[in-house]
Amino acid sequence: MHLYILKRIVLLFPTLLGISLLVFLMLYFVPGDPAQIMLGERANAETLAELRAEMGLDQPFHIQFYRFFSGLLSGDLGRSIRTHEKITVEIFQRFPATFELTFFSMFIATFVGISTGILAAVRRGRFIDLLSMIGATAGISMPIFWLALLLVLMFSVYLPFFPVSGRMGTHIYLEPVTYFYTLDAMLAGDWAALSNVLWHLTLPAIALGTIPMAVIARMTRASLLEVLGEDYVRTAWAKGLARRWVILRHAVRNAFIPTLTVIALEFGYLLGGAVITETIFAWPGVGRWIFLAVQARDFRAVQGGVLLIATIFVLVNLLADILYAWLDPRIRYEK
Repeated sequence: MHLYILKRIVLLFPTLLGISLLVFLMLYFVPGDPAQIMLGERANAETLAELRAEMGLDQPFHIQFYRFFSGLLSGDLGRSIRTHEKITVEIFQRFPATFELTFFSMFIATFVGISTGILAAVRRGRFIDLLSMIGATAGISMPIFWLALLLVLMFSVYLPFFPVSGRMGTHIYLEPVTYFYTLDAMLAGDWAALSNVLWHLTLPAIALGTIPMAVIARMTRASLLEVLGEDYVRTAWAKGLARRWVILRHAVRNAFIPTLTVIALEFGYLLGGAVITETIFAWPGVGRWIFLAVQARDFRAVQGGVLLIATIFVLVNLLADILYAWLDPRIRYEK
């Protein structure tokens, strides 16, 4: 098992190197002059030349990539053209909001999706199975922006149960330590702040988690139906084992590997695909920050955000590979 994990970690480095190269090329070949954007259209040629020299934009390709990669290794992604702040600082302040939203969205999606998929597989062909699959199909087909606006309209305007935007009420003060508001509230022992943070998380988490929930439910049902027809499951039934024990101990664990793949992919996707949800709910996360950076043609900020999301996506899939080997020992010996 340790050798398997070591191999996966070693393969991680060339992957991250390739990602950093692609992200750099994205900035290098995108049309537009960052120096012109920073100084405005009325800047004279001399001032533009000085800023390009300061930013290294007048250097050859290989020197620019070397400077970018050196800064990347030292944790320096440059400064935002739009805000003039260090990109690493802005990411550090905004990423906890995105991660918190993604985590709670995937928690809801995983719990409801797996439970629904198991129930639909066990009750195959019955009313609950039909109802579950209709709901899953509707969840996959429903656009996130439409669902988010509908939730805001129903539960924030007509029935004002939930707040419409933000991570926390303006009347709540919480000292940011980790910038994970739920964790900061628990560390401070401020349960009123924790409940307020969770209250603000509810609507955007439901909106963001709807499509993953539907995908997980369908995958769990399909995988479990396939496993329930295997010989070792029929043998367990023949031995007279309890129904719950056969399903949970023998069938679900072996059917969970394809579902785990979906969960890992959806988690990585939501970290970078929460732009619409964060924009609608005015959620101060990385997705909304990248959206504003694209609008302002802030290429360095977009570069840093894309690099962060791609790196996290790779790390999430590394974790999924390790979980595969733990669930199915045959994987660690085959690879």
